[in-house]
Amino acid sequence: MNKQELIGAVTDSSGLARADATRAVEAVFDAITTSLARGEEVRLVGFGSFVVAQRKASAGRNPRTGEPMDIKASAVPKFRVGKALKDACNVTG
Repeated sequence: MNKQELIGAVTDSSGLARADATRAVEAVFDAITTSLARGEEVRLVGFGSFVVAQRKASAGRNPRTGEPMDIKASAVPKFRVGKALKDACNVTG
């Protein structure tokens, strides 16, 4: 499912106009992005948590030339799945 398909699903399930559903989906993404940029965790109970993890600086190799290079430390967003979502993905039957 891509972003446009997600907006379509929101439109179908909520009864919102497509323009309103688009604004709602964009607002959710913007709120999550803004919170993560501030270093805050976004917890959606039953669904999962978005967190920012710190990646340490490391040594690597340029894939084209094979030369050693330094990889800078960085902050990376991560998603930890919640129990309800995990259970929904593991339904057998």
